[in-house]
Amino acid sequence: MLIETHCHLDYLKAFPLDEIRTKIKEAGITKVVTIGVDPGNLDKVLELASTYPEIYFTQGIHPHDAKDATEVEFEKIRTRASHPKMVAVGEIGLDYHYNNSPPEAQRLAFEKQLQLAVDADLPVVIHTRDADEDTMAIIKNFSPHLKKKGVIHSFTSTKELAEFVLSEGFYIGFNGIITFKKAENVQEVVKLTPPERILLETDSPFLTPVPHRGKENGPYFLPFIAQKVADLKGMNIDVLKQFAYENSLKCFSKLA
Repeated sequence: MLIETHCHLDYLKAFPLDEIRTKIKEAGITKVVTIGVDPGNLDKVLELASTYPEIYFTQGIHPHDAKDATEVEFEKIRTRASHPKMVAVGEIGLDYHYNNSPPEAQRLAFEKQLQLAVDADLPVVIHTRDADEDTMAIIKNFSPHLKKKGVIHSFTSTKELAEFVLSEGFYIGFNGIITFKKAENVQEVVKLTPPERILLETDSPFLTPVPHRGKENGPYFLPFIAQKVADLKGMNIDVLKQFAYENSLKCFSKLA
């Protein structure tokens, strides 16, 4: 059994949703978390989770969209936090690689949403790219108040950041990037991450894993990521899957 902890179901175009759901089931995936990421899709992921029993959702404003977020979106996150299938506040964080929003706007939105998670007693789903120093500083301020911590998803950063977030009690999410030939840095982070802190995700439709590069990614490719993690860790695949499954339930307690 596997749990897909991070995907964007409302972005998938290659197959009809009913076919995607069938392929997910055939891949041994029992639950799927689809991510609220911008003002335009918060309602859509809620609708998906409200319609299908295996789908859960998050609510958050991605750093790319921080400049466009209004109190309307933050109020949606706040009021939906008690929904039985809203498992986390996210995807939130910092992205200084593209800087689609000014860094100051990103930091303000990140801090505001971390406080929403603290108030709601929910974990967070954090995106960080080329922003390690500010990410660590902000997490350090909020981590003592986040009882349920959360996950640094789609990890591509340094060993230093990995060691820091692990010391703070966070999980690390790995996806198709770890199957790429030039991803030695991320593969090294997989090796240093304890099995009890690993989450598996696809981030689909992005970051399709080997051997399916060139195709649209989907949650049904999660077993390829699980196998690569097991190989890097020198673990039996079934043991790795059991760790990942239990970790998902611990990180996102509403999945249970």
